[in-house]
Amino acid sequence: MSKNKSSMKNIPGWAIMLAVFGVLYLTGLHTEAVGQVQRILLATGVKKADVPAVAENSAITTEAATPVANTPMAGAGFKMVGLDGKTVSFESLKGKVVFMNIWATWCPPCIAEMPNIQKLYEKVGSGKIAFVMLSVDEGGIEKVKKFVSKKGYTFPVYMPASQFPQEFASNAIPTTFIISPDGKIVAKHEGMADYDTKEVRDFLQQMVK
Repeated sequence: MSKNKSSMKNIPGWAIMLAVFGVLYLTGLHTEAVGQVQRILLATGVKKADVPAVAENSAITTEAATPVANTPMAGAGFKMVGLDGKTVSFESLKGKVVFMNIWATWCPPCIAEMPNIQKLYEKVGSGKIAFVMLSVDEGGIEKVKKFVSKKGYTFPVYMPASQFPQEFASNAIPTTFIISPDGKIVAKHEGMADYDTKEVRDFLQQMVK
């Protein structure tokens, strides 16, 4: 027995860590594990979302108050399919503030920030503020539906049903866009962030006034 203990002590730490991550990877739990670690990072408040200060929103709200019917919308022509199988036109959201998050089930940073997006949705989601959680998974809608159900998320989830708009191109995932009621992208954040903050809530609500 003592010989076995001695042998364990001689195993390098990096080898043990490699073995642990190997097991997590083989069992498919590595995404969740990394996501949990990154969620702790978000809880420290060091990864806040980049949004303009509310004091700077006067120009945005003035534009939003003007007629929006004849102005082009970012992502015009883009089609999405909901988890219920129904196709939705992105342009149908015009006139609302749109919080759009591009994510995937295999993305640890996406998983890390989702709980705070759910909290944000519960606080500000309404007929005037639309949430679009756009999954870019290639495993089909059932995979995404199973993930969302397991997590208990209630925000609206969609998948692309047409060619992805150039306006929403990004070098990172997750990426979040905030679109004003007149269809303009007014904020973009690449990478994970904490969106359940007073700054983000105020920014969204200011645009619907």
